[in-house]
Amino acid sequence: MYCLELAGDEDAFAACEATSAGSAVSVVAGGVATARGIDPAGVRRLAYTHAASELIAKTDADIEAAAAALRAAKIDREGSVAVRARDVRSQTGVSTQAAERQLGCVLVDRGFEVDLDDPDHELRVLFAGGDVDDANSDDTDDVNSEDACCLLGWLAVESRRDYGERRPTDRPFVQPGSMAPLDARALVNIAGAGPGTTVVDPMCGTGGLLLEAGLVGSDVIGVDAQWKMARGSRENLAALRETAGEEFDGDISVLRGDATALPLGDDVADAVVFDAPYGRQSKIARHELGELVGGALREARRIAPQAVVVADRAWDDAAQEAGWTVDQRFERRVHGSLVRHVHVLVRRAE
Repeated sequence: MYCLELAGDEDAFAACEATSAGSAVSVVAGGVATARGIDPAGVRRLAYTHAASELIAKTDADIEAAAAALRAAKIDREGSVAVRARDVRSQTGVSTQAAERQLGCVLVDRGFEVDLDDPDHELRVLFAGGDVDDANSDDTDDVNSEDACCLLGWLAVESRRDYGERRPTDRPFVQPGSMAPLDARALVNIAGAGPGTTVVDPMCGTGGLLLEAGLVGSDVIGVDAQWKMARGSRENLAALRETAGEEFDGDISVLRGDATALPLGDDVADAVVFDAPYGRQSKIARHELGELVGGALREARRIAPQAVVVADRAWDDAAQEAGWTVDQRFERRVHGSLVRHVHVLVRRAE
């Protein structure tokens, strides 16, 4: 078992993304989850998980209880250690310095040396409150909200936090309203992007979603109705490939086309992900917004078995009419009155 340190403040959304790198992910308290198993390379690619640790014990949110569990635990490693404690979201009021001192003493008594600068092993001690933020999901039955707890684990892997190095305004082709790389990464992970997969964005705009899908190892195909956008997306992808090197070496295709009549064959992709226009008419072949989204959903189902669709409103009915099952939907506030609805879709059998 592993414990996951979630990022952000929307646990259900973070746990949904974490399922791309872990099995049987379950939120157990505010900001923390457990997983039966993990793919370390997948965890490194996650946007809304800070780290995964090999779980030693779960106790009450109390230093003495954590120390007792550590004394009783079987430890099959040796070398130097460091203890890092967190009061996740400042929910428990536990003194993390006191926890680090006391648990460090337990490890010293068990024969370890403490090295705070370059330890062989790092013990993560997570004190978390019982309030789980699951209000943003339409399907929260699986969220397990318990009393405050402490999770102890040996750090296994941390995610790579390099999103600030890829600001949309630093790209060669820039347009207002581009999605932040952090959110784009989470969406492509939820969609199933990764090595050996092909991801299509039928409304690719400046290519933000494709950039993140490419960085996690997918071949990417972008489509946009405007030559300007298709050309700009291609330029952004080429620029990232040049700077990322082997980190971004998959196939890239960007085409001009209509999202409601994609120039692609059946089942050409593993996943579709797109950010639908917000509260305005589309410029694609003079479609009204509803016609555009409905048609794009039908085409997405034709070319891929799963999809993630972002919009400023719920499109559940349109998705179901297009042959999708809405597996989950999250409402994520961006700013002011803008709320992004994230639809996680699975192709329904005919």
